[in-house]
Amino acid sequence: MRIAIAGASGRMGRMLIEAVLDAPDCALAGALDVAGNPQLGQDCGAFLGRATGVAITDDVDAALATSQVLIDFTRPEGTLRHLAACADRGVALVIGTTGFSAEQKAEIGAAARRTPVFMSPNMSVGVNVVMRLLEQAAKAFSHGYDIEIIEAHHRNKIDAPSGTALAMGEAVAKALGRKLADNAVFGREGVTGVRDPSTIGFATVRGGDIIGDHTVMFAGIGERIEITHKSSSRATYAQGSLRAARFLAQSGPGLYDMNDVLGLN
Repeated sequence: MRIAIAGASGRMGRMLIEAVLDAPDCALAGALDVAGNPQLGQDCGAFLGRATGVAITDDVDAALATSQVLIDFTRPEGTLRHLAACADRGVALVIGTTGFSAEQKAEIGAAARRTPVFMSPNMSVGVNVVMRLLEQAAKAFSHGYDIEIIEAHHRNKIDAPSGTALAMGEAVAKALGRKLADNAVFGREGVTGVRDPSTIGFATVRGGDIIGDHTVMFAGIGERIEITHKSSSRATYAQGSLRAARFLAQSGPGLYDMNDVLGLN
């Protein structure tokens, strides 16, 4: 399977390049980054001391020329540009980018009618299993328990709450027969009054080099249940992305998520 990486010079891009190079069933076919990046033209394996023969480029067409799948961890605007190129060429796309608007998500859904697209706010297999646990917990704790979602990430993360935290909120709200948009509380300050029991609260922490911690708290009277996932390495995201890429390589056009990949649907 021939894979191209978008955001090749970033931390996640480098982790993905290393994972592809170490996977016996994968070959690195392209490495993309933004125009003006100082590493354009360099071998994308230089940080590993490994010559790959694949130079980092800002030419999408060149990066996709021999690729079957593009794995994209960039920003929404860049991902959408790559999406259009993938749809035109029939290249499958794994999207790890977060922070899309409703309109941008609709654009992704439309493109998925032309080429296979995988989209998940978190590529960790563990996080996606936790999502299923949250659905069960929400149904069991539907009365008498207040729900709060706490997430922490590194200082450079630009969107908040994280895509994973929002997905957790969506999973809980859906299990309760609610709409997250109608029940989410994203900040509290001053005299807020008594907590509305139907709300789902979010708290965000940004600092240091935290890779990603997520906790969903069900707080009742006399007890508190917390379901937590902590990432200690981005390697889990890279391996999850390769698992998604393998799935797309065997799939037709459509919009898929980790539940499809793990057979949980």
